[in-house]
Amino acid sequence: MTPAEIKSLEKYLRKTFDLEAIEVRKRAKKQDSVEVFVKEEFVGVIYKDDEDNEVSYQFQMAILADDLND
Repeated sequence: MTPAEIKSLEKYLRKTFDLEAIEVRKRAKKQDSVEVFVKEEFVGVIYKDDEDNEVSYQFQMAILADDLND
């Protein structure tokens, strides 16, 4: 993803979740996705889908059972 896309996704997430601590980072070996962090804690991945000349993004977040016990 381009730096402009990354910045746009970060701005969208911060506004949507009303949380300035969200950071979107480029992945080292993948060009079709970025990582999402909240206060240095990894929370998920955003994948870019550009099939059929239409771009969309999918945010995937895993929640472990242990996380729910906090």
